[in-house]
Amino acid sequence: MSDVRSRVDERFLAHRLRSTSIAGTAGGVLAIALFIYHNTFDHVWNWELLSIGATMAVIKVSLMTWYRFTH
Repeated sequence: MSDVRSRVDERFLAHRLRSTSIAGTAGGVLAIALFIYHNTFDHVWNWELLSIGATMAVIKVSLMTWYRFTH
């Protein structure tokens, strides 16, 4: 266990946090973009894509607000 602790430092954790945040945001944006694409060109409302994108957006904004007021 001490070998893992010596290799993991604050910079690694900060990079992991940042990359996870960017990946989550990109996933939400992609879901909304695909929803708009299918709606515009195929004239199909894909409710699954809309719900995934909206859920990711609501969770991100909620957590950002919660961290802002509690930390």
